Amino acid sequence: MRLIIDTNAKTVQKDDGSALDLYGREAFDLLAQLWLKTSWNQKYSYTFSWMGRPVIQHPDDMIRLQEAIYRLKPDVIIETGVAHGGSLIYSASLLKAMGKDGGRVVGVDIEIRPHNRNAIEAHELAGMITLVEGDSVAPAIVAQAAAAIRPGDVVMVILDSNHSYAHVTSELDAYASLVTPGSYIVATDGIMEMVYDTPRGQPGWDQDNPSRAAVDFAARRPDFVVEEPLMPFNESDLDRWVTAWPNAWLKRVS
Repeated sequence: MRLIIDTNAKTVQKDDGSALDLYGREAFDLLAQLWLKTSWNQKYSYTFSWMGRPVIQHPDDMIRLQEAIYRLKPDVIIETGVAHGGSLIYSASLLKAMGKDGGRVVGVDIEIRPHNRNAIEAHELAGMITLVEGDSVAPAIVAQAAAAIRPGDVVMVILDSNHSYAHVTSELDAYASLVTPGSYIVATDGIMEMVYDTPRGQPGWDQDNPSRAAVDFAARRPDFVVEEPLMPFNESDLDRWVTAWPNAWLKRVS
């Protein structure tokens, strides 16, 4: 799509010649999607950390995630993909702030680099975090992650490791049974379907991505639906998020 932004006329002109109010909702939606693509290509999400550890997420998604965690109040959060550990620290800090001193965060990764492991294990919240190294879809590794769950626990799962369609599908199948009804399994980084044609993207990502995996999973699993958590506060006319996680939120309904 070709857009012409005229700040003097306060319009955004589209391919068909129509002009939108630059400060209107439709222009916002178009420009927000473009911003997501350019920000991803510039590695904008690589400029953020949480309590000392790189987190590598768009702040918009982190804020939405914390509200969902606050409302759900899970006892256990299982995350695939550890990287620098910022997301694990983030989840642990939220559980701690909610008074969930017995809350547990499990990080699963095929490789946890020594310097990252050392930093995570030296962190003030390390006592709430368990690291599991190995293939996230291997039955023995899934079992190690599940060992943190106690009877009656509310469990949430966040998938942020290998983002290929095949691997995300395998993770959804492997971890879905651990998610408690009313909770979520979150397939992050579906932004891949939007950025396949950027300089840092790859051809094929428009189909090979977590968003498509989540939608197809929900289509064959009546116990899950693609459903974003409700916005608890919204005094705008906007009804959709600026997010790098399209179709990420899979809610277990039974």
